[in-house]
This record gives sequence, C-alpha cells and structure tokens, in this order.
Amino acid sequence: MPSARRLFARPRLSSLRATFAVSFAAVAAVVTVLVGFLSYDAAARLVRVDQRTVFEDVVQDLRAQVRQDALTAQDFAASGTDGGPRDDLIRPSGTVVQVLGPDGTVVDRGSPPLPVDADDRRAASASTAGRLVEHRDVEVGGEVFRTATVALGGGRGAVQVAQEFSGTEDLLRELQQRTVLLVAAVVVAAGLFGWWLARRITSRLVRLAGAAEDVARTGRLATQVPVTGRDEVARLGRSFDRMLGRLAQSEDDQRRLVQDAGHELRTPLTSLRTNISMLRRIDELPPAAREELVADLAHESRELTDLVNELVDLAAGQSATEPPQQVAVADIAEDVAVAARRRTGREIVVRAAGETVMNGRPAALQRALSNLVENAAKFDRGGTAPIEIEVTGEDGGSVRVEVLDRGPGIAEEDLGRVFDRFYRAPDARSLPGSGLGLSIVREVATAHGGEPFAHRREGGGSVIGFTVSGT
Repeated sequence: MPSARRLFARPRLSSLRATFAVSFAAVAAVVTVLVGFLSYDAAARLVRVDQRTVFEDVVQDLRAQVRQDALTAQDFAASGTDGGPRDDLIRPSGTVVQVLGPDGTVVDRGSPPLPVDADDRRAASASTAGRLVEHRDVEVGGEVFRTATVALGGGRGAVQVAQEFSGTEDLLRELQQRTVLLVAAVVVAAGLFGWWLARRITSRLVRLAGAAEDVARTGRLATQVPVTGRDEVARLGRSFDRMLGRLAQSEDDQRRLVQDAGHELRTPLTSLRTNISMLRRIDELPPAAREELVADLAHESRELTDLVNELVDLAAGQSATEPPQQVAVADIAEDVAVAARRRTGREIVVRAAGETVMNGRPAALQRALSNLVENAAKFDRGGTAPIEIEVTGEDGGSVRVEVLDRGPGIAEEDLGRVFDRFYRAPDARSLPGSGLGLSIVREVATAHGGEPFAHRREGGGSVIGFTVSGT
C-alpha cells in the first residue's frame, strides 16, 4: 500500500522559513478566532440582554400605569395630546404601540399593524387591569417582533406594545461577518509577517549553511563565516568560525608535523640503509669494524624507535583525550624524580611550596615533567650537582613547575626556539634525542591553560619549566 501511504501522508515543510510562516499564521488564526468568537458572543449576548431588558421595563411600566390610573383606549390613541401615556411608551425605545377596543377591535393601528389573536381579544375585555399576554418571534411585514398585550381593565380595551428584534440580529450578523473578515486579514497579515520575520532570522542561517557547504565542497577551512548580531544565530556563527579556525590550525600543525617528521626520519633511515648495505660485506670487515657497525645499527634503531614513539604521542594528542581529574603536581614531581634517579643515577631534589592540587591530566603532566628532567640529565652529562624540581602553587589556582640544572645552559639566540618541534641547538645535535621532548612540554602546558618558559640560570645552567592552570 505505498501509494495509499503517500496519499495520506502528512505534508512536510521543506524550509524553516515556511515553517515559521505557517506557524505564525496558525497561532494567529487560533488566537484571533478564539478572541473573535468570545468577543462576538459577549457582544451579542450583551445586546440581546439589553434589548430584552428595555422591552421588559416598558411592559412593566405600562402595567403599573394602567393599574394605577383608570385609562381608556382613547388615552393611548395617536390623536391624543402630546405628552400622553402613548408618548411615554414610544420615546425610550421606539416601541410600536397599537390600541384595542373593548371588543378586541383595533382602535389605533400601530406602524406596522400588529396581529391580534383570541388571547389579545380576551385581554381587551378583561376586567383586571394589567393582565399580560406575550408573544415571541412574531413576524410582521417580514420582520420579527416581540409583542405584549396589556389589559386596561374593566373591559375598556388593551394596549399592544412590540419591539423589533430582526434589526438587532441583522446588526449582529454584520458584526459576525466583519469579525470573520478581520480574522482572515489578521491570519494573512500574520503569515506575511511570519514569512518576513523568518526570512530575517533564517537569512543568516542560510549564509552559515552556505559557508558550511562551501567548506564541505572545497575543503578550504579558511572560509570566512558571516557573523552579525548578538543573538543565538550570531553565537552559532562565531562558534562555527572558531571551530573552522581550530580545524585550520590543526591541519596546519599536522602538515608541519608530517613535513618535519619526514625531514627528521630521513637522516636515521639513510644511516640505517647505508649500514644495512654494509652488512652484505660484513664478512670482509675486520672484527672492530663489525662491532662498530652493529653498535651503530643498534644506536640508530633506538633513535628511530624513540623518534617514532614521540611522534605517535604528539600526533595522537594523548594529553587531550585523557580525562581531567584532581591531581597534586608535587606528587607527580616526586614520582618523576624516583624514576629519573633509577634511570640516570643522578641526584634529583624536589621542592614544593603552596597549594599544588589542580584539575589536570596526570599522565600528560608526568610525561611533560619527565621530558624536562631527561633533558636536564642529557645536557648535564657527568655533572655532580643535583637536578632540582621546584613546584610552586600560585594565586588563582595555577601551578608553576621548574627544572633547574647546572649544565652548559641555553644560548640566548636559542631561548625562543627550544620548544619548537624538532629544533635542536647546534651544540646539542651530537647528543641523542629527536627534538620533540620540549615540544611535548609546550603542548601539555597549552592544553592546561598555561605556557612553557626557558631562561639561563644564574651561576650556570638553565631553568626550563611551564605553568598550568586548574581553572
């Protein structure tokens, strides 16, 4: 039954602009219809009640008058004197008055003439003044009236009064038609306003979507995202712009990492290839040359392994994926010191001051601090002075970590580049290492809202460290 389902399927609006317009029109229609219906109903009820009340007052006044005075049919005749009882009936509400004689015949016709039936004639001959006979929805001359016959008493006749109701109903019908037209106009206006407002709101979303589609189509992350205003759409645009900026930066970092890694890997790979080619003639080499070749191969393989491991750690961004938790940086420094003493045989001194507990990633912080200590031990080979680790809690919840050594120090021209990837000072290029250790320190510090630093130590050596923030 796929065709039947398609036939009765609910139509879907294909754009947010159409959804806004239809929603505005629907809300306006519901509200306007409800308000119009209630207003019309209240007005019609009020008009009908008011008209009935006026007519009932006229009838009650007439009954009171005929009971009080012994009036005759001639007193209500149109030829009577001005200011007579007939005028008292006509003036307040335009009531139609018709006078009946004692036998029920019409003495003075109303305008229009009112019908007289048997009940009206009996009222005209009644002896009791004020006797009432009422008729509802009486049609006279194509119009609908409400009539009442009041006996004068003593068989002197009766007075008929009538009030037209069809004119009121015509007025209410006209009011109803105007209400319907007003509702339709409001609905149309609401739909147009909804369309205009939706176009105003969604125009920026359309531009934002266009920018996203352009990025998806071309792959250019440098696409400019249009951002105007201060509302949620503007916030979305700014967030999208920042996201593209971060992605572009990440792409640039990855490209530089691949280029730098290719450059750095080329040297050990070339050396390995050369040594491997020498293995084909290893039988021709003297024993000392064989030992040197094997040692060189082992050294190059270790260097290549360390370089690949550091590249993997840097590219995978382990510091960003590790969940943050409350960690004491001073305790991490103690663990790093214990491991470094065992690995290097050097004396490692840890000093902590202030509050060093913060919200961070312990494995990443430990890796950064280990890199600093290993760097200090590498450049201070054969040194006797202890390597010092200072952890200081600062105001605002940040922590400052410093590693101090008494090595040869860092040249002034190299201080600004020691944290660059693969950068190695000229004096350090003969030492083992990949040039990625301090770069990882910078990544960890930046991920924790801090920054790395390096400067020469007074009295010789260097101070290299970083700050981290737990906020």
